[in-house]
Amino acid sequence: MANSSWRKERPTKLLAAAPKTLFLLFSTLLLFLTYLSFQTSNSNSSSLSLKTPFFHSSVHPFDCYNSPQSHPVIASVVEGLQYPFLYSLSDFGTLPEKPHKNIVRVLKGKPFRRPDISVTVQELLGRMRGEGKMGLFVDVGANVGMASFAAAVMGFRVLAFEPVFENLQRICEGIYFNRLGDLVTVFEAAASDRVGNITFHKLVGRLDNSAVSASGAKLAFKSNEEVALQVRTIPLDELISESEPVLLIKIDVQGWEYHVLKGAKKLLSRKEKDAPYLIYEEDERLLQASNSSAREIREFLHSVGYHHCTRHDTDAHCTKRKE
Repeated sequence: MANSSWRKERPTKLLAAAPKTLFLLFSTLLLFLTYLSFQTSNSNSSSLSLKTPFFHSSVHPFDCYNSPQSHPVIASVVEGLQYPFLYSLSDFGTLPEKPHKNIVRVLKGKPFRRPDISVTVQELLGRMRGEGKMGLFVDVGANVGMASFAAAVMGFRVLAFEPVFENLQRICEGIYFNRLGDLVTVFEAAASDRVGNITFHKLVGRLDNSAVSASGAKLAFKSNEEVALQVRTIPLDELISESEPVLLIKIDVQGWEYHVLKGAKKLLSRKEKDAPYLIYEEDERLLQASNSSAREIREFLHSVGYHHCTRHDTDAHCTKRKE
């Protein structure tokens, strides 16, 4: 286990320098910036291609560096993965009577217990890479990044959506600890079927189970206080270029899955060889709380060519070709 804290450091001021020294310093800096600009322009061809129409010019990725960070931060490796990564928690504060299992494990000096989704993502992407495929992993409802990091440490580029600020802090910490800043792009937003804003319901004291539906948010934890806030909504089709290869989409948004899928209709309508593998939570209670249903989702997916779906616990795995 690694215990550490990190804070953003500001460059120190130049207190005094002779004019000649200053001239040489600024000349060197100008040359370096020119070189850096050249390198960046060359690398853009292989970086994430995001569409930014004029009416979406305000849509920018979340800025981890300039956002407030919690501290101290406690990090530990996630156990039992082929491609391991570090996961972090902020200061535990006052521990509840029954702390989360991973808090207990950290206090005992043990690794974090691996989530099933991390294993699933690595297995699927590993198989795709073995077939010579490379592309984007889209994590909708990224929570604290367990799926995103599982993909990024394998070298895959990740586009993650997460509207809860506390979760974004955990993702930013994970990006820092795992040195994944060039691979993970995060949006402080809820993926949906339209651009705008929507009321989102967050459970106080929990980093999971927040939802668009108030009843859906409290479905599993009725005793927690629920807070309503406004969050931005962005359809996947408005951000991901038609030429961008997408290998895998994972959606876990507490019943809002149907709206996310509708906002990705163009992406999901790609030809069989280019269509992404799809994982989404198919919990009927949560779907009904958001006025949709598993049947409605399956009918929509059939309309865009996804005819092969299987259940894995509460998740559905769908493809356009039989696996």
